[in-house]
Amino acid sequence: MTRACRESSTSYRAADGSELPLLIFEPAEGTPSRAGVVLFHGGALREGSADGLAPHCRKLASRGIFSVSAGYRLLGRGAVSIDACLADVRRAVEQFGRVAAARGLETPHLAAGGSSAGAHLAMLAAMTPSTTAPEPGIAALVALNPAGLDLGSFEPDAQRHLEQQVGIAEGRLIDYSLIEFVRPGNPPTQIHHGTRDEVEPIGSVRQFRDAMVRSGNECTLLEYEHAEHGFHYPGTSRHFDDVVDATALFLLDRLATT
Repeated sequence: MTRACRESSTSYRAADGSELPLLIFEPAEGTPSRAGVVLFHGGALREGSADGLAPHCRKLASRGIFSVSAGYRLLGRGAVSIDACLADVRRAVEQFGRVAAARGLETPHLAAGGSSAGAHLAMLAAMTPSTTAPEPGIAALVALNPAGLDLGSFEPDAQRHLEQQVGIAEGRLIDYSLIEFVRPGNPPTQIHHGTRDEVEPIGSVRQFRDAMVRSGNECTLLEYEHAEHGFHYPGTSRHFDDVVDATALFLLDRLATT
């Protein structure tokens, strides 16, 4: 039986010098990759691994998309703050670009994204400047129930609690709020979100979408009625196939090679 995709793995060097995984999923032998995406797992920056989004990458690869699931240091396990997590994500995106280029995929054909906290990190890396890393070589974003879209909307006590949780100084939370970095020229973005998400309310996601559109950016929000956070994993709901199919269509429509 012909396999739907080829699987392998490599690594990239984290900001502290450690090696972190890149799980690689490619179309079956003889089928060229038409676009590429690197995805980052969720877990509130404290849990999760690259294996978490392997099912998504496997199915995307079967649709002709070169897909990579990347790890990053977690809080309490190598990372002292969200800044360390973000630094790793920037490095992972850079290495993903090199690996994709070896397969004939250049920046106009590459996307980044992830789930929950991983989506937040991927979007931060794409939407904010860095003084220590190259500009992110990606042309689109895919976010599965992203967190951190409008952190400024939290009550002051909740903001201080989050700042302590992610290891940053008081008053810095706004520096990680994605809506603050909406500018003309942000990458085309597709967001998948449940209307009953208990981590990031759907209202905040709609406001982010609206801010992107007002700035002249493409931002599509796909809402899943009654779905809660983490709704897109296989085996937990009926939405896995729909989420991955819509993601594949978005990536191929925006990024596919001719």
